Amino acid sequence: MKQSVGQNNDLLNGSILRGLSRLALPIMMTSFIQMAYNLTDMIWIGRIGSGAVAAVGAAGIYLWISESITMIARMGGQVKVAHSIGAGNEEEAGRYAAESFHLGILLAALFALLVVLFHNGLVGFFRLGDVAVEAQAKSYLLITGTIGVCFSVTNMVFTGICTGKGDSKLPFLATSVGLVLNVILDPLLIFGGGFLPAFGVVGAAAATAGSQGVVVLLFLVLMRKSKDREFFHRIPFFGRPHPAYLKEVWKLGFPAGIQSVFMSGLSLVISRVVASWGPSAIAVQKVGGQIESLAWMIFSGFSMAVNAFVGQNYGAGQMKRVRQGYRVALGLMFVWGCFCTFVLLAFPEVLFRIFITEEELIPMGADYLRIVGMCELFCCLEGAAIGAFNGLGQTKIPSLASVLFYTARIPLAVLLSRTGLGLNGIWLGLSLGSILKAVVVTVWYQVYARRFRAEG
Repeated sequence: MKQSVGQNNDLLNGSILRGLSRLALPIMMTSFIQMAYNLTDMIWIGRIGSGAVAAVGAAGIYLWISESITMIARMGGQVKVAHSIGAGNEEEAGRYAAESFHLGILLAALFALLVVLFHNGLVGFFRLGDVAVEAQAKSYLLITGTIGVCFSVTNMVFTGICTGKGDSKLPFLATSVGLVLNVILDPLLIFGGGFLPAFGVVGAAAATAGSQGVVVLLFLVLMRKSKDREFFHRIPFFGRPHPAYLKEVWKLGFPAGIQSVFMSGLSLVISRVVASWGPSAIAVQKVGGQIESLAWMIFSGFSMAVNAFVGQNYGAGQMKRVRQGYRVALGLMFVWGCFCTFVLLAFPEVLFRIFITEEELIPMGADYLRIVGMCELFCCLEGAAIGAFNGLGQTKIPSLASVLFYTARIPLAVLLSRTGLGLNGIWLGLSLGSILKAVVVTVWYQVYARRFRAEG
């Protein structure tokens, strides 16, 4: 049985529940912290008014697109690092890590250039109908879509490398410090205080981008002081790109990245439909999406843990352990999905009041949370299947299913919004599309995994 050297969390031996939980908990907490960056902004920006929330919401769609594009680098790097570690080849893992970094930086730079050149048209796409709101959206996009994106992409790539290696604690520590800094800077830069003027939405963008920059520095320091410092020292981050390894990272990451980009593009279309209902509808979608992302970030983070666990054991040829790991993950995600569904259905008004003080928006927000709450359990189960698929290197399968069913969400949302449901018809269409996708992906993995029952 092959075993990697110097690994903090042994995913190839011992209790599957313990190993998977030790890996998953810091990843989920890291995902929660990343979501908290956005929630912190929303809490303070919500105090300015729904116009500011709408501005950040419009610009935020493009930041999602940037993360989607750079998912190519993170996913490809994480899967190949995990496979190499499972096979006992740390030198190869280091080379894949370097190419993941090179690809991520290139994609981030290209995105930043597009933002600088076309930010007016990107914001104008939403037809916000308010000059002040559009100006705020452009300022927020210019800061977070250039400097902020370069920092956040670097952090995503470093997180993927560490996760593939089996170390999820390092990203958690680095991101935690960034959150604390963001919490401190947000109110200071948004509302001012002492010698500082009030910068409003621009202050929120600067706080988030600055905090992400600090996280990059912390990653570099912690990697040099970790138990795996010899592994990190050997990674040629600033060496010459190696075409063969770069091609492998691109090949595995491309389906996941394109899927995410496609989903982001569809979100633009959906946001355009929502915008026709006015700035209040955009604000509800933005805040409701951030609240819902509490569930999404957790199961997405757990999916990354399943990815690394399956990837290492697949690289080591331990298919029986792959199957057992998936079953454990499915059980844990079922429990979390039930909890999230209950919270969103039972306490929607309480949750929404945390972020929005305008009373007329509370009923709209509560409707949003109740409707999307119906799909949370299904999405959590889907997360386990996606993580297993990606860990096996089969990134095309979940990507194809996601593209098909996310596309179906648009006609569903438009048709239902033209009924007596109105705006709620859009939320219902999105929820039904997510449920269909989750069922198909979960069943598809069960069918696909049958080929491995005779192995290991």
